[in-house]
Amino acid sequence: MVDALGLFPRRSLFGVYVAETLAEAHGGLAAIRHVRDTAKRVIRWGRSWRVELGSGGCLEADLVAVATGHPSPAVLPPLASPLLEHPRIVSNPWAEGALAAVRATDDVLILGTGLTMADIVASLELRGHRGRITAVSRRGLLSRPHERPIGGAWGEFAEAPSRSALDLLQRVRAAVMAAAAAGQPWQAVIRALVRDARLVWAALPEEERLRLLRHLRPYWDVHRYRAAPPAERAVHSAREDGRLEVLAASLIDISLAEGRIDVALRPRGMSMLHQMRRRVDAVVLAIGPAHRDAVASNPALASLAAAGLLHKDPYALGVHVDRLSRVLNSEGQPDDTLLVVGPLARGTFGELVGLPHVTEHAAAVAGHAAGWIETLAAARRSGRLRPCGRPDDTPTAHGGVDPPLVWGSSRQA
Repeated sequence: MVDALGLFPRRSLFGVYVAETLAEAHGGLAAIRHVRDTAKRVIRWGRSWRVELGSGGCLEADLVAVATGHPSPAVLPPLASPLLEHPRIVSNPWAEGALAAVRATDDVLILGTGLTMADIVASLELRGHRGRITAVSRRGLLSRPHERPIGGAWGEFAEAPSRSALDLLQRVRAAVMAAAAAGQPWQAVIRALVRDARLVWAALPEEERLRLLRHLRPYWDVHRYRAAPPAERAVHSAREDGRLEVLAASLIDISLAEGRIDVALRPRGMSMLHQMRRRVDAVVLAIGPAHRDAVASNPALASLAAAGLLHKDPYALGVHVDRLSRVLNSEGQPDDTLLVVGPLARGTFGELVGLPHVTEHAAAVAGHAAGWIETLAAARRSGRLRPCGRPDDTPTAHGGVDPPLVWGSSRQA
């Protein structure tokens, strides 16, 4: 989150803001109970749901909303389980004290060159780290900086939206050139595309969405998810003084050797015969969430998938949902009582990561849930429920046709 002056609040401060806003919003009209536990299994229980917890307890609910956010960080295949136990192989850089084992003079390999890498470099700098850092990703792309001051949007992508990834790319390039001619930075064009992203994604056929993800996603990510100024300065400084080297390469092998960590890398565009080796003291994973394993890696979601009640979307971004954000079962049928909120619904809605989009999506899903709860309560009072759980007297709110969620009307980036 960034304000008009370009200041980036700490994540902890944002958490306080969310908690206070929630407390003010419900104003005692609703009972909110925060259960600090792990959902291990979700099963259909008659017309309701049972959520089995890691502590051994369980919760019962009429409606379940999955709002788990991004999945856990990905683990690369060469990092077998014995290596993950090594004190200076950090698989989750966001864990408390994750970098504590990295000594000031250690040579460090960071797997990933995006925002997390920038945060790690900045964190190591604050800890007084003086060793060499090598950051590696397949393309070696770095997150781009924000413009100062933060400006508005430039361009229009929602009107007659592109029907192919190539046309979209050409429109973005043309908008960047037009913006530059008008004295506007490229960031303003990206801001306009973020604003219109939901409509742009909706207009693309499935094969074009797949093409966009396969060829353009890495470049979109480094322009869309820009580094905060302190992290960007830390990366720039470390590269300028030679402490940070950024490589476009793939991890081939990793092993322990003479008290250090031996890493084999294959430079981009080279064959397996052309490997480079690095011997380092610590390895930090910064390759982002394992979106492809979002369902399999979460026990609760995996239990739903095993029962045929849920499956991942065609783009391996999260869970397959309809335009109401209702989970689709293995037969493609939606369930009014099983919803997804936030990034796990990106396969259907496209851009669903930034705070404005997630907030608007959550509000729309909450409105749908509230309407369902109201009709469910009315049906219970009348004693009439259809076998599928939808009240007979109000099969849908719109004469038998479920409209898509209406959200994002403000078109703010």
